[in-house]
Amino acid sequence: MAGQPKPGANGAPVARRAMLGMLAAGAAGLATAPYLQHGWENFLAAASEVDSTGLTGLLPNPGGFRYYSVVGSVPHKDETNYTLRVDGLVDRPKTYTLGDLRAMPQTRVVHDVLCTDGWRVNQTPFEGVKLADLLDAAGVRSPGAAIRFTCFDGAYTESLTLEQARRSDVLVALKMQDKPVTHAHGGPVRLYVAPMYFYKSAKWLSGISVTDKVIPGYWEERGYAIDGWLDDADRNGDGA
Repeated sequence: MAGQPKPGANGAPVARRAMLGMLAAGAAGLATAPYLQHGWENFLAAASEVDSTGLTGLLPNPGGFRYYSVVGSVPHKDETNYTLRVDGLVDRPKTYTLGDLRAMPQTRVVHDVLCTDGWRVNQTPFEGVKLADLLDAAGVRSPGAAIRFTCFDGAYTESLTLEQARRSDVLVALKMQDKPVTHAHGGPVRLYVAPMYFYKSAKWLSGISVTDKVIPGYWEERGYAIDGWLDDADRNGDGA
């Protein structure tokens, strides 16, 4: 589960810290053994699903991404049961299946991914449907001014202004690093907001609702900036 802010580990038992230290040392060695990287990523993904402390998110990953969930367990979705609902202040509410989204025109965006924790993964490709296309298909009604995103983990939410959501570098992403978005990375469908810190790119996306004002998301309610712009982002452009 990639790139979300993590709660602090203050107060963790000494033995647990020692264990994390040993695991971290072992993970560092993976940097010189690329063939082990995939196995380490799978371990982090599986461990994080049963880790209610968030401590697995502290472990390094030579591939760059970090794994964390705000809940203990997230259901798996695929072609047989995934749906994305677009509703709120729109003329034409609609529910999309994974097949529907795959059949729509796809846009590829390559951009650096940055987390508030300080790590980054350079030139990461994402591919999917422009959020603007889904909003246009739904027909945003007045006084629609913002978007609220909900997720099938049952806890994570995010928000964007309508202007931000219409940028060409904001995607409902189906692929990441030229492969289908995995469950661990928030798949099968996640939000990708290229010009903002990665916590704005909500994982396990299940709902897009047009609202009359910005509703702070999960991390904004815990002190993070509502506008999570990267320092070098073109805030006034359309992302093209």
